[in-house]
Amino acid sequence: MSRKIELLAPGGDVEAIKAAIVAGANAVYCGLDTFNARNRAANLSFDDLCGVLRLAHQYECEVFLTLNVVILEHELPALFKLLNQLVNTSLDGIIVQDLGLFNLVKKHFPTLDIHASTQLTTHNEGQIHFLNRVGASRVNLSREMNLGEIKSLTALAHEHDMLTEVFVHGSLCIAFSGQCYSSSVSVGNSGNRGRCSQACRDEYEETAAGNKYPLNLKDNSAYFDLPELVDAKVDSLKIEGRIKGAHYVYTVVDSWRKQINQFVDTGKLLEDDTNLYKVFNRDFTNSFLKGDLTKDMFIDNPRDNSVNHAIEKQNAISVVQIQTVKQTLKADKNELGASLEDKIKYLNIDKMRLNLRFTGQLEQPFCIQASVESISNRLEQDNQIQTFSIQSDSMLRASDKSPLDEEALEKRFRSFNNADYVILNYDFSGLSAGLSIPFKELTALKNKLAFLLNNSVDVIPPVELPKLEQHAKVNEQPSLSLLICDEKDAHLGDVTDADIYFKLPESFKKNCDKYIELLQRNPRFIPWFPAVLIGKDYIEAVRILEEVNPARIVSNNTGVAYKAFEMGIEWIAGPFLNTTNSYALSTLQEDLNCAGAFISNEINRMQIRNLKRPSGFKLLYSIYHPILMMTSRQCFFQQTVGCNKPSIEDGCMLKCEKATTITNVKGISFAVDKQKGGYPSIYNDEQFLNLDVINDYSKLFDEFFIDLTDIGSGSKAKLDKVELIEHFEKLLQGSEDAKVQLDAMVTVSTHAQYRQGL
Repeated sequence: MSRKIELLAPGGDVEAIKAAIVAGANAVYCGLDTFNARNRAANLSFDDLCGVLRLAHQYECEVFLTLNVVILEHELPALFKLLNQLVNTSLDGIIVQDLGLFNLVKKHFPTLDIHASTQLTTHNEGQIHFLNRVGASRVNLSREMNLGEIKSLTALAHEHDMLTEVFVHGSLCIAFSGQCYSSSVSVGNSGNRGRCSQACRDEYEETAAGNKYPLNLKDNSAYFDLPELVDAKVDSLKIEGRIKGAHYVYTVVDSWRKQINQFVDTGKLLEDDTNLYKVFNRDFTNSFLKGDLTKDMFIDNPRDNSVNHAIEKQNAISVVQIQTVKQTLKADKNELGASLEDKIKYLNIDKMRLNLRFTGQLEQPFCIQASVESISNRLEQDNQIQTFSIQSDSMLRASDKSPLDEEALEKRFRSFNNADYVILNYDFSGLSAGLSIPFKELTALKNKLAFLLNNSVDVIPPVELPKLEQHAKVNEQPSLSLLICDEKDAHLGDVTDADIYFKLPESFKKNCDKYIELLQRNPRFIPWFPAVLIGKDYIEAVRILEEVNPARIVSNNTGVAYKAFEMGIEWIAGPFLNTTNSYALSTLQEDLNCAGAFISNEINRMQIRNLKRPSGFKLLYSIYHPILMMTSRQCFFQQTVGCNKPSIEDGCMLKCEKATTITNVKGISFAVDKQKGGYPSIYNDEQFLNLDVINDYSKLFDEFFIDLTDIGSGSKAKLDKVELIEHFEKLLQGSEDAKVQLDAMVTVSTHAQYRQGL
């Protein structure tokens, strides 16, 4: 084999990064203490990051920084300040979720390489086109993809000079990444902000199928699927685990490095994966990769399974046998730990030591000599010392105004005491007193020294965050819009002038014209496309778009959005694109001619306040809807009410319409809903009802939206939709009585997210 296979390792802290490097990782991904989706990891300071870059690059290991959260408006100045710092490092890439970051980086920091995070839920070919257009050089494909889908999307990515990476080991989310709001809804800790409380690992009341952890998946491991991943031409094999320690990272990376080396050298695989079971695991599955979604993917225990696996493998039954197995496992772990400690003990991320010597006499050039000592991270090598010398073009002249004395020079050059260097000493012994050169020449010398100390790469000057203008609303008075999913609700158009969106399913029967004919019969219906459309379902969604050619659509899927852009169809970014800042709006408009966007229901009153709309751009907000917590490609019913099918079949999406509830140990119930043509989903018991936003932001929003689909309503009574519409329309006209009536009708509701925000 000649093609490089990148092994990409997690680095939750400096020790874990060192472990990944010595274990043979080609690249590591890590986060700072802000703007990253693993708040529970130790993470790095900026100085740590610079030290990690020096260390990793000595070992030809790349470093990618995670900036993979949605960004709030008030955070943009701090983010911009960070980008100004990052652009002058040797960072190899940034991992991004927020669409606003694509816009900022492409315009103002084009030397930064952008990787699309798994949080962008990339699973169809239109999304590859979308991400290529907004500036991504690499895409982390959704971990729900099977090998055939991965191969197809990778081939397309390569046509556009984009790389693909796939998670091959570590924890699995049962929900589509980027489409899980369970933690945000239940305890106010959003997974889109790195604060996931892992509700899917929680204990629930025992289900009818006899499970207390009905949402808990085994861990992912594609250890024996390497040949198929190579055949799919995947560029990077990614290991999950930034909240895991150095011992875990070393063991897993070392195992994968040996497997890759074996396959590259011989074309064969190692058969022993024992060490993977000696560190934290929930047992392993490769079912997403194989496209075989069985009950075996679940495990009714969210904790470490390493002891249980060892006991089972040794067939230990008696107390003595079990104790012996436990002692052996502990000894093996200690041995692995000692091996790691020995390998990383000489590695450090210390700053390079800088000595500055200033010399010069009257009528001679002013000279600066910089001596840099970098500490070797290899036992067999001595510390490296480099010396740089520069001098002024003009000659030193006598001056009692602004002379080059010790205080002035230390003040002028103290900025070199930074993330890369620590100044050990200033030497002025060779510099005569009372001398000076022009100020601008001293500045030029400092800049030249900065250039040399930056590996002869120009230091990029800081850029200021551009101010955005608040453009006028499209609609002076906010209007009402509503969502339906059944043609039987078409009569609602007789009682309102509101825009009527029609929710299309996530799965379609191949070459079936049902929805094409429905939309053609009802030209008032505005197609509403879901967030997830995989494989033939994306192809069918595009066929609907091409056959119907509507004037306008709402899309929660960036792949369909890209197709609408190509066709010149006006499109609105749906609520599940989770738009939270003005620059995300700019990306949508400037790169994809988007006409408007729903603002995220995850952000609060204050976080909405300073949003700036682009020119001619509509802002929409959902004021009434069922609260989706998660959507999954796996089946929620296998572990709850039970299902006779051993695995999910092609027809499950189109035919199944089961519903149940699960109740956690705190007594809170959640609706588990499966519509025909939809993915299994879990909804909060409370409906979202936010009437406050109408008073707060009628001058900001063009349209307020209500969801009348009944999806996710669980056991709650169905409400009179005509009456609901009448009350909401009166509410927009300022009726206080309408507010009272709505509160009385929607008895189980919340708008906690509007208060707590992200």
